[in-house]
Amino acid sequence: MYLFTSEVVSAGHPDKCADIIADTIVDTLLIADKDSRVASEVFVAGNKVVIGGEVKSKHKLSKADYENIVKQSLAKIGYDGKSSFTKEQCLHPDDLEVLVFLREQSPDINQGVDQKSGEIGAGDQGIMFGFASNEAAEFMPAAISYARMLCDKVYEYAKAHPNELGVDIKTQVTIDYESKENFENCKPKSIHTIVISAPCVENMAIDKLRALINKLILETNLPKELFDPNKTRILINPTGKYVNHSSLHDSGLTGRKLIVDSFGGYSPIGGGAQSSKDYTKVDRSGLYAARWLAKNIVAAGLAKKCVVQLSYAIGVAEPTSVSVDCMGTNTRLDDNFLSDFVIKSFALTPNWIKNKFELDKPRAGHFLYADVAARGQVGQKDYPWERLDAIELFKGL
Repeated sequence: MYLFTSEVVSAGHPDKCADIIADTIVDTLLIADKDSRVASEVFVAGNKVVIGGEVKSKHKLSKADYENIVKQSLAKIGYDGKSSFTKEQCLHPDDLEVLVFLREQSPDINQGVDQKSGEIGAGDQGIMFGFASNEAAEFMPAAISYARMLCDKVYEYAKAHPNELGVDIKTQVTIDYESKENFENCKPKSIHTIVISAPCVENMAIDKLRALINKLILETNLPKELFDPNKTRILINPTGKYVNHSSLHDSGLTGRKLIVDSFGGYSPIGGGAQSSKDYTKVDRSGLYAARWLAKNIVAAGLAKKCVVQLSYAIGVAEPTSVSVDCMGTNTRLDDNFLSDFVIKSFALTPNWIKNKFELDKPRAGHFLYADVAARGQVGQKDYPWERLDAIELFKGL
């Protein structure tokens, strides 16, 4: 055996609740003023939600506006007070207390970001990594792809059946590659273990819960060549019944699910979180650009997997470094050539990335940052930075 594991959490996990609230603030401000600058953090503990950080926008939000954003975000997630869980077992919107500690963004940052030339300087220094692999249809590693599929299935059921399940869900998938060589060459052989933890109402027996979740696993359409329900080890609520959940029993904070949001631990990740930040913050926009490049390189057949690293200096538009690493899986062009080509062909400034993916225009039918926070920053085919619109360019090299 050669095993690799990734985990995923649902939108109802307290850390994800914090991310979603923060990105709903980003959406609200950018939709009203596309030049808004946002760097807020959200902390959820018990029935209290604390919002802090910096904001610069022509669109002003009141304390009541922030309270509405919090309540509407949590209601959309599934904490709407309509479940069969008591106020002691699960967060209810009537009990919420929202504290707001937001201030104006520092002019020291503004002077470097919003430049007179119209260019946008990087909103911070930092490193970002984008990754892609041919292991799954999404050009993502197998473990996180299937953990997401399972999490989505159970979460959708929980939202539709609040009299049975809660929305604070975790899934985990272990892939067996059988050998290190297969791992390095993106050849998963089987799903070795599935772990799912989901809260259930107090009167549901553990055996009934496990039967229900097992049925949902079988309905998830995991690839038959990898998943054999008679061989895969399946662990459902391994500690037993799990009733108490939400921020009442586990606090949440923005930026604490970076591995879940990205590549499941399969590749390096950057130094900062994406949620809560506007598009000038390269922790966010740099990841999207690097993922887009890596995905198009792999989809063009130039490698089985690829890591693209970008780095930036605060206030400087051009990246300070760009590198491509196909981890020895190149098919015909080496990493030096690909790195040089990317540097010469794509500006990769915050302004270029913003325009390429319309990051200043979140909207229904395009993307919303709150939805990205809920579903993962990469790997969802409807995101603009997941488009395979540079394949022909890379194939022509």
